[in-house]
Amino acid sequence: MNKVIMMGRLTRDPEIRYGQGGNGTVVGAFSIAVDRRFKREGEPDADFFDCTSFGKQAEFVEKYLKKGTKIVLEGRLQNDNYTNKDGQKVYRTRIIVDSLEFAESKAAAAENSGYTGGQSSYSQPAPTPSGAQDGFMDIPSEIEEELPFT
Repeated sequence: MNKVIMMGRLTRDPEIRYGQGGNGTVVGAFSIAVDRRFKREGEPDADFFDCTSFGKQAEFVEKYLKKGTKIVLEGRLQNDNYTNKDGQKVYRTRIIVDSLEFAESKAAAAENSGYTGGQSSYSQPAPTPSGAQDGFMDIPSEIEEELPFT
């Protein structure tokens, strides 16, 4: 079985290519930084992975993802080893993305990216109701009796 699940932030804006010929497949390439769980002095705090998506998913990547966006992805590892023009063996591993989704709200993404209202794939965050924290609103205690799952 070859399956990976990762959560990280895009290190750069995605690059999109359109295939030639009759099929015209869309290919999206991006990289993510995944924080290491345990950090040791003198070692990097994150690992970086190249990712590739195809078709409708690549179109989604192009339209909605940008540098700094936090995502969760599921996919598989693929080795792309080859010999370069100098005769040296080059080893490359990338993630072929099967599915992905946002890992934070628009408001959190805007806060983390320093959104100032310029052109962006994110819209201005809606004002939060009083008492709301992190996009969740406190439920008054008197309403508990009306909830079917207490």
